[in-house]
Amino acid sequence: METFQFTEHAHRRYNPLTGDWILVSPHRTKRPWQGKVENPPITKRPSYDPTCYLCPGNERAGGLKNPDYTNVYVFTNDFSALVPDVPAGEYIHGDLLRAESERGLCKVVCFSPRHDLTIPEMDVNAIKNVVDVWTTQYEELGALDYISYVQIFENKGDIMGCSNPHPHGQIWAQACVPHEPSKESEKQRLYLEKHQATLLGDYLELEVKLQERIVTSNRHFVALVPFWAFWPFEAMIISRQSKQHLLQLNDDERNAFADIYKQLTIMYDNLFNVSFPYSAGIHQAPTDGHDHPEWHLHMHFYPPLLRSATIKKFMVGYEMLANPQRDITAEQAAQRLRDVAQTHYKSNS
Repeated sequence: METFQFTEHAHRRYNPLTGDWILVSPHRTKRPWQGKVENPPITKRPSYDPTCYLCPGNERAGGLKNPDYTNVYVFTNDFSALVPDVPAGEYIHGDLLRAESERGLCKVVCFSPRHDLTIPEMDVNAIKNVVDVWTTQYEELGALDYISYVQIFENKGDIMGCSNPHPHGQIWAQACVPHEPSKESEKQRLYLEKHQATLLGDYLELEVKLQERIVTSNRHFVALVPFWAFWPFEAMIISRQSKQHLLQLNDDERNAFADIYKQLTIMYDNLFNVSFPYSAGIHQAPTDGHDHPEWHLHMHFYPPLLRSATIKKFMVGYEMLANPQRDITAEQAAQRLRDVAQTHYKSNS
């Protein structure tokens, strides 16, 4: 009888952080990264764009003007999805229709005054400044009495809905804990109660032992393709020590976070020789006034590119109606990222 193998046979994988399942079909594409690689023309951006509403000194919507900033710059989003002055209220119609008001704040974080840079092109010290600002914003926004969660994220690339190529991210802080971190919070809490250890702490220990899905690492963080990854080259950055949130990182650890953020995104850019698009975000403890020992700081990366700079994975058909599905395994994706990293470092040595 044939023996089941991850690399040959369709199977499902469980995500312990959310309780969701993913279908993996490796037999559909045996060698997914070997084929036509399309390299779109590289467009060189200027270091300053007078038409960019994020560049220093330029005017934004409504006549507001950016200062001549020289480092990381944070401002309240001119088109915020959440605002603080929403009156309390709810709508309930039987057991089927329900709505309730939601308060919050939305910030934009310009990573650099340079219009032509992205995270992998910035030096570690500059990225560390971004991590420092994230930490300060998490503390300040989380201290507001009506804020229960602070979501820090970055959309990179126009196919991820990024409306401006200037290097920037966003922070949305709101009264409720959103759906995805809420699921993670519950699963991590149950795991801690059962095992007296954090879910991601035990998971990382297992991954370090197996060495099958780890992409890169440093003293304080590990980047890996999670066993349950859905997007083709999905990755996570996980702190080696159990940290509930950014405020628990010391200066050296924040520098290490910046370093591995740069390492991973360099690998992405060199995978298909393109400024690699992704959505990324930090998941950390809620700011609801309670202690959350179950939480283990991590950052998700969800890139859509599949086989080249122009071939993208879409969420359609079966995936929208039934179950997330992927063709290449997490192990194959991790190996591909490790291979491209070795090639890059050799060519630059």
